[in-house]
Amino acid sequence: MKVALITGGARGIGKAIAERLKNDGFKIVIWDVGECELKDVSFMKVDVTSFSDVKKAAKKVGDIDILINNAGISRDQLLLRMKEGDWDKVISVNLKGVFNCTHAFLHGMIKKRCGRIVNLASIIGLIGNKGQSNYSASKAGVIGFTKSIAREVASRNVTCNAIAPGYIATEMTVKLPNEVKEAYLKSIPLGRAGTPEEVASLISFLISDKASYITGQTINLDGGMVM
Repeated sequence: MKVALITGGARGIGKAIAERLKNDGFKIVIWDVGECELKDVSFMKVDVTSFSDVKKAAKKVGDIDILINNAGISRDQLLLRMKEGDWDKVISVNLKGVFNCTHAFLHGMIKKRCGRIVNLASIIGLIGNKGQSNYSASKAGVIGFTKSIAREVASRNVTCNAIAPGYIATEMTVKLPNEVKEAYLKSIPLGRAGTPEEVASLISFLISDKASYITGQTINLDGGMVM
C-alpha cells in the first residue's frame, strides 16, 4: 500500500485531501499542530517550521510515496501596519515548511525512483492582494520552489506540481465579512466558491499514473477567477 503524507491534514482542505486519498486506497499520514479526528490514519503533531522536528518525525515515518504540502496560515494586514512577526510566521509556515518537508522526504523518493509531490499555492501568489503581502509572497515562493524541484528530480521519475486554489469554502473563509465574500463571488465567472473536495479530486489525479507526464505546473482551481 502506497503511503501519502499530508501536512495540515487535520481540518479544512487538508482533511478533505486525506479523506479522498484514504478512499483511493492510500495509507494516510497526517502532520498537524492541531487535533485530528479522522479515523484509520496515522497522526503526528509536527511543527513544519522546525527543520529538526520535521527530520525527526520523517525518520519515524520512513519512506513515503506521496507528499502533499498543504499546511498554511494567513496573517492579513496592510504592509504599513504589518508586524515583523506576522511576516515571519506566514513565510515560516507557508514557504519554509514546504522546504523542510520536501527536504526530509525527497532523498527517499529519488532512491526509489518514484514519487509525487503536490504543493498548495494560491492564486494570491499569482496576482497579489491588498493586505496579503506576506501570504502572497509565501505562495509565490511555493510556485517558484515547485518549478525548481520539478527540474531537479524529473530524471528520477519524481514529479512536483502546485495547485493554486481560488476562493474555497472552508471554515476559514466562512468567517470572512459578507461584503468580502460577495466581492469574491462577483469576480468568479462560475459564480460560486470551490469546495475542498474539488481540490482533493485534482490532487487525486495529479498523484495518479494518469498524470505521470505532468510536472512543474501550477494549476489554478478558481472557477475562472484568474485567466
